[in-house]
Amino acid sequence: MTEVHPPGEAYPSTVVVADDHPALLAAVVETLERNGFTVVAQASDGRAAVEHISREQPRVAVVDLQMPHLSGIEVARASVETSPGTAFVFYTAFGDRALLADALAAGARGFVLKEAPLQDLVRAVERVAAGDTYVDPVLAGLLVGSRTAERSPDLTQREREVLRLLADGLTNDAIGTELGIAAETVRTHIRKAMAKLDADTRTQAVATALRHSLIS
Repeated sequence: MTEVHPPGEAYPSTVVVADDHPALLAAVVETLERNGFTVVAQASDGRAAVEHISREQPRVAVVDLQMPHLSGIEVARASVETSPGTAFVFYTAFGDRALLADALAAGARGFVLKEAPLQDLVRAVERVAAGDTYVDPVLAGLLVGSRTAERSPDLTQREREVLRLLADGLTNDAIGTELGIAAETVRTHIRKAMAKLDADTRTQAVATALRHSLIS
């Protein structure tokens, strides 16, 4: 797991926050700023969020999944070209496997339920800003055991290990070091897992593996 550093030390701490509930938006902004992050823009709908992200190029975007004009997932997809360095944390009241999979496929690095304490959101932003990933513990618990092995793609134990570390934000080299194998071997495992999961990208492979509870 990537080491988490205090905001502002090892990585840029700029954040854009988007939520259509004014009171919650204000609370999130206040909490993040109190914990050392710089909130460079706020948005109350998806269209404004895309504009702010494109202009500000924040390190992290904290976005609600359900917003007027564009959903959080649509915001993430629209921002891939305009702000490729921005990592997304989805903050939502709706937590289910399908949404998690869609969020991950859209490039999400974090997923936090609104029922969680605001400090959990801070932790998620810290991890994501440091290059790691974060999935709400409640949602992660829902993923475990939701599918039987017979209905799941047949991944080897090593392929599952590689995908699990990939989901944690590790690079090929770091995964190789963790597992004691070469980086090229890691790439081979990822390619095989992608083929078995019918995934076009690594992110899709991780999302599918989570959806089938092959990793957690």
